[in-house]
Amino acid sequence: MSHSTTGTIWDVNDTVYPWASWATAGTLSIPAVNASDNGKTVTIVGLDGNYDMLTESVTVSSSVAVTTTAEFKRVNRAYVGDASATNVGNINIQKGGVTVARITANNGQTAMAVYTVPAGYTGYILQGAASCQSGADATGNMFVRYFGEASFRVGHSFEVSGSGGAYLYEFCIPVRFQRSLILMFGRQSAATMLD
Repeated sequence: MSHSTTGTIWDVNDTVYPWASWATAGTLSIPAVNASDNGKTVTIVGLDGNYDMLTESVTVSSSVAVTTTAEFKRVNRAYVGDASATNVGNINIQKGGVTVARITANNGQTAMAVYTVPAGYTGYILQGAASCQSGADATGNMFVRYFGEASFRVGHSFEVSGSGGAYLYEFCIPVRFQRSLILMFGRQSAATMLD
């Protein structure tokens, strides 16, 4: 995350995650990728319109966009499923033309601090961790939107200093979430915030 910037901790730096794109379930598309990634398999893991788990693999193309056959309500992660398990260029996963997940070049999978607990499951947060570069300071918030509620609210806040070392907080009693949305926001004051 850049200096004096607030954003969601996900693969599209310095931006707030586009929750409005998920008003309804729909197919996802992956625009044409780097020529070196042509023919690779990308697996998308998320939820369907009933918040049940959904996984679909698609073969990406360097010449045309490809579209999923399944309709997603959320994306929790995506990864390159080939033996090489890496991608040369960024691979964007879009809904209605808006990027909702990105596999950053050479990472092989998303690194999103954005997650929706599937229907019938309960999620527990055991600990939170963050760091920033030496000499930098950062403020972070874990926001939660409980199922059936319209807005997010702060579930946990923290401060981290690059000169003081990494932030690590272990919850004495794990925080329990059912069918909830969880995301991390950060604002850093001097350097890059890492998740």
